[in-house]
Amino acid sequence: MRFTELLLPTLKEDPAEAEVVSHKLLLRAGFIRKLTSGVYSYLPLGLAAIRRVERIVREEMARAGAQELLLPMVQPADLWIESGRWEKYGPELLRFTDRNKRESCLGPTHEEVITDLVRKNVHSYRNLPLNLFQIQTKFRDEIRPRFGLMRGREFIMKDGYSFDATEEGAELTYRKMYEAYHRIFKRCGLAFRAVEADTGTIGGSFSHEFMVLADTGEDTIVICKDCDYAANMEKARCREPEKPENPPELHDLQKIETPGKRKVEAVTEFLKISPRQLIKTMVYLADDKPVAVLLRGDHEVQPVKLQNLLGALEVKMADDKQVFDATGVPSGYLGPVGLKIPVVADTEITRMFDFVIGANEKNYHYLNANLHRDFEVDKIADLRMVTEEDRCHACGGNLELTRGIEVGHIFKLGTKYSEALKASFLDRQGQEIPFIMGCYGIGVSRTVAAAIEQNHDQDGMIFPVPIAPFQVHLLNLSPNDGAITAAATTLYQDLQAAGIDVLLDDRDERPGFKFKDADLIGIPYRVTVGKIFTEEGLVELRTRADGVTAKIPFSEAASRTVQLVRSALAGSD
Repeated sequence: MRFTELLLPTLKEDPAEAEVVSHKLLLRAGFIRKLTSGVYSYLPLGLAAIRRVERIVREEMARAGAQELLLPMVQPADLWIESGRWEKYGPELLRFTDRNKRESCLGPTHEEVITDLVRKNVHSYRNLPLNLFQIQTKFRDEIRPRFGLMRGREFIMKDGYSFDATEEGAELTYRKMYEAYHRIFKRCGLAFRAVEADTGTIGGSFSHEFMVLADTGEDTIVICKDCDYAANMEKARCREPEKPENPPELHDLQKIETPGKRKVEAVTEFLKISPRQLIKTMVYLADDKPVAVLLRGDHEVQPVKLQNLLGALEVKMADDKQVFDATGVPSGYLGPVGLKIPVVADTEITRMFDFVIGANEKNYHYLNANLHRDFEVDKIADLRMVTEEDRCHACGGNLELTRGIEVGHIFKLGTKYSEALKASFLDRQGQEIPFIMGCYGIGVSRTVAAAIEQNHDQDGMIFPVPIAPFQVHLLNLSPNDGAITAAATTLYQDLQAAGIDVLLDDRDERPGFKFKDADLIGIPYRVTVGKIFTEEGLVELRTRADGVTAKIPFSEAASRTVQLVRSALAGSD
């Protein structure tokens, strides 16, 4: 492709609307343009990078035995009502009514549609296992779309669904997809981790997220430095200390005045104790119903863990008025003794003795409180955020909190959708049983943005070779010089003949302008044909990732460049 024939409207400055690196660079480099909030047009180079990712996905899905199809984007409400998700999915589901008053939605995901398709067309164990996928535009009406392709309303996604006859078969399929996703992101040239994750609105029993590691990532992930354990904050667990074999002698419950001391820091400073010796009692609204949550003073609630424990659609922390309305106690002095609302507790309090709690009276706390002796709770579970001070759940090793960008998510759905939609088959004994399902997604457009978040410098993008829109950027620094133009054209044709995708910058622009655009666009290898060709028969070969530049004979330029590209591609396989 010649630059003079290409739609690539680059910008000199960062657009004011862009917040993160990938958003700024994709706009500046002319890869995307905003149509409306959270909706973007993909320009030729942006689409080219997306197609690179799609090709890798298709190849690895075929290798894993999955078949590609294409499902409708418009989905009837009847299917979502049948599955129970029409109301549960929430406002992100864009609903509308057609001229015949039939309710529908734009597909944010396709569990209902694929299950309906299979229940109508697959009836015997002989047709299983079955693994189907598509690459398609999705729409989710995000309340606050931001960060360009990182969190848009419309986006390109690969979603796949598996159907098995047995739990063993479903486990095997899940493992195949787990391995296929590792190959996909490795081939994309990305540094990533697969982490245990919550299943969220998709549902199911188990899932992994594939996270591209980047300092600008939205999500915090927990990684063990000493083993392979990794999880997102919603799922992360830590190794809890063992209960002492001989509990200490307990002291009598004692009420003490703590005038004006409402916060953990103020109470512990006043009593000259550590936050580890205090239990804070917080009120959350679970689907608008109050519940008290007990947590050690230096820990924080993980809302998704709480939501899962309570089986709630939504949990949010109560404000001071809601706390008083639910308990009759002002915030800061609440405690579990005699509390009339449901009480749940983090597991850590089962290992604590003689701790401080609120006394359910303004300006008072209790000393020497103890679970079971002084109060009971309704449920005990892991409800807290993991910290770097904790130890690994799997091996006891050291934990690290880092940032990541979710680009893939795989789920063990079980029979959640097949039972709801009455999708079943006849087994070997002629019994009708529900399909055992799995779900496997990749944010294709998001993967391109994540690659940029992970691979950039102050000058622009640095594309990994496998997903770069072009592999080589060929610069003709003097398009009005016949000898230089002839050499650049020859090299352009030789590289294309070798199967290399080349962008030839044949514009009549200053060299500095071309160099800046080349760095901004981030194509992996740059070959420059300029005065040193006419003077010394040399061209410059530069690697974008490390900035290493070599002057090489023109006669070797094509072969050296081809070798670099092929070596980089082979290394990602």
